Amino acid sequence: MTDDLPQPDPGVSDTVEDAILIAAFEGWNDAGSAASAALVHLIEVWGADLVDELDPEDYLDFQEHRPVVKTMPDGRRELTWPTTRISVAEPPRTARRVVLVHGIEPAMRWRSYCTEILDIAESLGVRTVITLGALLADVPHTRPIPVTVTSDDPSVQHLLNVEANTYEGPTGIVGVLHDAAQSAGFHSLAVWAAVPHYVAHPPSPKATVAILNRLESFLGETINLGGLPEDSLAWQNGVDQLTSEDPEIAEYVQQLEEAKDTVELPEASGEAIAREFEQYLRRRDKGS
Repeated sequence: MTDDLPQPDPGVSDTVEDAILIAAFEGWNDAGSAASAALVHLIEVWGADLVDELDPEDYLDFQEHRPVVKTMPDGRRELTWPTTRISVAEPPRTARRVVLVHGIEPAMRWRSYCTEILDIAESLGVRTVITLGALLADVPHTRPIPVTVTSDDPSVQHLLNVEANTYEGPTGIVGVLHDAAQSAGFHSLAVWAAVPHYVAHPPSPKATVAILNRLESFLGETINLGGLPEDSLAWQNGVDQLTSEDPEIAEYVQQLEEAKDTVELPEASGEAIAREFEQYLRRRDKGS
């Protein structure tokens, strides 16, 4: 819930110094485009206003991420450069401003990139940074998508009852931004969805929905999912059909299901059941 997130220092204006930043980046941290799709969805359903852009000249390799040219309705030719965009939204039920950062994992100058984002965040009153990511994992597409929430911030761990991240190994811009935010004095947490590795190609709407559902519990805000639930069902039905046509993959999926069902599922915990019921009540009240 919103009130559970770390609060600003006493005497600081709630309208300015109590903002939350949510960031997602296309690329290595974004299996199935699940995380970036969640961020774009928030921008759209909350009607976020673009307030800033980073100069892509400093961070991107344009041979890898090329600009796009198109013809406008009035006949003009327009060139659009890939970049990182910062938007601001004020969701109807959230007491805080939400800053939304969507970009492509940079090819260079990662520390400068994170510093620039966090400088903008500070100017917008951000106190808490939430990074979104998605990774490929040995999980079945037929079961709820696992979503892991971690933080290396002791106050966040205590308030939200989340664990510290124990991952060791190569990391992407999501991990670097998370670390930079904590070092700069922001509260921070990371949200990761596990995407079935045998259906890695985007989109992955089921994982996107899982990320958005988990964000609801932090923000205290009912997120309008639009057509995502229908897309998620169509995605699962499509994967069902593909796996049924390949006996080896079908057997592998069955093994994943059995392994998943024999462990204690986080989705079946009392806390998770309470969270799902709370989200159901909010949706029902909103529709009534």
